[in-house]
Amino acid sequence: MTDHSHHTGAPRDTEADTDAEVEVEVEVEVEPDAEVDTVAGSHADTDAGAGAGLRGRWHDTLLAARAGAEGPDPLPYAENLLARWAEPQRRYHSTAHLRAVLDHVDTLAAHADDVQAVRLAAWFHDAVYRPDRSENEERSAALAERALTEAGAPDAVVAEVARLVRLTVTHAPAEGDRNGEVLCDADLAVLAGGPQEYAAYAARVREEYGFVPDDAFREGRAAVLRQLLDLPSLFRTPYGAAEWEERARHNLATELELLTSSAPG
Repeated sequence: MTDHSHHTGAPRDTEADTDAEVEVEVEVEVEPDAEVDTVAGSHADTDAGAGAGLRGRWHDTLLAARAGAEGPDPLPYAENLLARWAEPQRRYHSTAHLRAVLDHVDTLAAHADDVQAVRLAAWFHDAVYRPDRSENEERSAALAERALTEAGAPDAVVAEVARLVRLTVTHAPAEGDRNGEVLCDADLAVLAGGPQEYAAYAARVREEYGFVPDDAFREGRAAVLRQLLDLPSLFRTPYGAAEWEERARHNLATELELLTSSAPG
């Protein structure tokens, strides 16, 4: 996702991808540049227990979203999504990030109007991710529209999931958009980690943008940090505002100070 928590501001390829997007079906073909296998257990999430946990969460969420309606086996959809989240170009936008966002959604669940739609949006919000591309959110939303329709989710749920995925471009939900507030807060909760956790997050973001020269990365990252610090609030849910806001601002200010003090000249 090209979210404001780690977007460098460096120039990015805005041309449409030429590789065909993948339908989430029982017999799956992978994007040519993904270089991952969609067979169960072949992705980077090699911890069998953790992988099974995520598959179980997907299964339960999809069935709840169907509200008793019939549909295809949820497992192949989980396998395709988990393979995407384990693609080799990902350092921060990995299976660990997916799990963290789902955990944060659980923490904020009482604030959502439709927590199952928010959980599905968490699964799809970075399903298509290339750090050198600018249309990741749109492609992820389009994938959600196709896959969830095929998987038997109601039209209203599909539309809400796609809307939420597109909202992660700005992380600026409208007032009263409780589902949007939950997803955006869950996605940005990494900003409120402890010192070591935040440092690891920042390092992984830098690894994802390894193709960007140091000076350009430092300039772009600093601009994004200033933009975040200028916002009246980073978090919109009551829990996020109370538990994450102060620590996140401290982390952002510290990173900005380190970036500016390390700049040459």
